[in-house]
Amino acid sequence: MAALDELLIAMLDSKGSDLHIHCGHAPGIRVHGDLETMDKPPLSEGRVKDMLRDICLPERWEEYVRTGDLDFAYEIPGKARFRCNYLFDYHGMAAVFRQIPSKILSMEDLNLPDVLRRVCEYRSGLVFVTGPTGSGKSTTMAAMIDYINRGYAKHIVTIEDPVEFVHQNKKSNIIHREVGEHTKSFAEALHSSMRGDPDVILVGEMRELETIRLALNCALMGKLVFGTLHTNSAPKTIDRVIDVFPADEQSQIRIMLAQSLTAVVSQLLCRTADGKGRVAAHEILLHNEALPNTIREGQIGNIRSMIESGASEGMCTMDGTLRKLVQAGRITVLEAYMKASDKSEFAKQLPAGTVPD
Repeated sequence: MAALDELLIAMLDSKGSDLHIHCGHAPGIRVHGDLETMDKPPLSEGRVKDMLRDICLPERWEEYVRTGDLDFAYEIPGKARFRCNYLFDYHGMAAVFRQIPSKILSMEDLNLPDVLRRVCEYRSGLVFVTGPTGSGKSTTMAAMIDYINRGYAKHIVTIEDPVEFVHQNKKSNIIHREVGEHTKSFAEALHSSMRGDPDVILVGEMRELETIRLALNCALMGKLVFGTLHTNSAPKTIDRVIDVFPADEQSQIRIMLAQSLTAVVSQLLCRTADGKGRVAAHEILLHNEALPNTIREGQIGNIRSMIESGASEGMCTMDGTLRKLVQAGRITVLEAYMKASDKSEFAKQLPAGTVPD
C-alpha cells in the first residue's frame, strides 16, 4: 500500500471530499464543505515528495517537476478514485486529492430534477452544467451520462483532464479520453471525436476559446455536447461564453449559441439543516421559442424572467430552488441567504442582528 493511501482512506472514513497536503503542515481534509486539520504531525518536505512520487508515473513526475503543475487520476481498488492536483507553493511541493466515488450515482440517487431526464434525451445541442469548484458538476454529468448509457444505444465520447468517472458499457458504447494521456488537448480531442461518429460528447473543461468554438460547431452538426463552466447562473453562463471571444467575433458567436444552446444547469451545494451533509440547489434554463432571439440580440437580462415564466416546463431559478429547500426544512434560512443571488428575501427571515455583513 502506498504511504499516501493511509491518509486517503482516513479521509474517506471521515466522510471527507478532499485531502490537502502541504510541506510543513499537517494534512487537511474537507468535510461537508469545511476544511479540518487531521490529527497528524506536520509533513516534512522529503515526506511530501516521497508520497507524491510514489503514486505518480515517472514521465508524469518529470512533467510535474518541469512545469510545476500536474493533474491525473489515482485509484485505490475497491475504495475510490481520486482526482489529483499537484502543485508547488511557497513551502515546496503540495497536492489536493478529490474523491471520485467508485460507484456512479444515478439521477435517482442524487435526487436530480426530473426535467434533466428530458435534457438527456435531446438528440443534439449544447448543454452546460455549471457551478463553482466543488459544486458536484462532474457527479451530475456522470449521472446524466449514466442515464443515457442505461436507456439508449449511443456512441459516447468523454474528454477529461483527468478521466474521473469510468462508465461501463450498457446500452451505449463509451470511449474515455484523457488530455495529456490519450490526446494533447481538449480542442484536438474534439477535432478527432468528430471523425469517430459520436452521438454524445462530454467535454470536462470549456475554458479555452478554441474548445468552446469547436463544441458549438459539434452541437450545430447534430451532436449532443455536455460541457462545464465555472459560472453560477444561466445569464452569467451565456455572457461568459460570448465574452471569451474577441469583440469582432461576438456577433457570430451569439448566432451560433442561439442555434445550439439547449440547456444550462447551474448547481450549488448547500449544507443541510442538520449539518451532516450537503444538498444540491439548481437553476435550469431550457431552450424555448424566445431564447434564440434573446441571445442573438444580447438581451441577457431577460433570461431571469424567461426562467420564471417557464416553471411549468421544468425551469427554475436558483433563488426559487433555495426557497423550496428552506420550506422543506432541508437547509436553513442563513444557508439560503449565503447562496442566494437576491439576498433581500432571505434577509427578512433572519432574526434581527444576524444578517452577515
